[in-house]
Amino acid sequence: MARIKPQALLQQSKKKKGPARISVTTIILNSLIVVVTVFFLYATYRHWSQRSRTQIENRQSVFKGDTDSSFMDSKKSDLPGYAILDTAKGSITVELFKDSSPEVVDQFLDLCHRGHFNGMLFRHVIKHYVIQAGDSDKLEAAEDWTLKGKHYSQLDTSLKHEAFMLGTSKKKRDNGAFELFITTAPIPDLNEKLIVFGKVVKGEDIVQEIEEVDTDEHYRPKSSIAIRSVTLKQSV
Repeated sequence: MARIKPQALLQQSKKKKGPARISVTTIILNSLIVVVTVFFLYATYRHWSQRSRTQIENRQSVFKGDTDSSFMDSKKSDLPGYAILDTAKGSITVELFKDSSPEVVDQFLDLCHRGHFNGMLFRHVIKHYVIQAGDSDKLEAAEDWTLKGKHYSQLDTSLKHEAFMLGTSKKKRDNGAFELFITTAPIPDLNEKLIVFGKVVKGEDIVQEIEEVDTDEHYRPKSSIAIRSVTLKQSV
């Protein structure tokens, strides 16, 4: 048997231990797996991150909405709910409609704090219509109501037509004037003339006593009757 030379054995050993070749297909597949895995992890991260942020914003929005609502309710509840008009004939207590006429009530309260109504005269008294206090000596709206000549017995007795409602003229007040009207009977088309922002809850007899004073042909009281002062209260 022929002997193999040592150099030949060494060359055969190197050929057997040589590195294996990796195919292109395997490289592509592995690369795709890595890319898909990274994309999946990134998509998962974005999903949960966005969901967490949305939940936080919703909670903040709800909290803010509750806070704003609570603040507005608190602010509204802090406003006086009643005004007591001290007149030469006696006191008239009015409940203010803070919910239905907030802007007018705010203006009325501001004028009360500034003493705007102190000493204000009842300028016109029209039986079975209104008593009107204000700075102007012109009759304007109240006289227009008397020209309609409607039969009050046929009126709808809804809230807007009731007696003893407190309102102010809808006319634009460039000079800061603020007239007060207290109805003494159901008034037709009241909402067309006045912004109703309160109702007499005590002192209806005082309103009727003012209504009975003697007036001239222009519905002006012959003897002066004034609002001495206005007291604001949370409750009565």
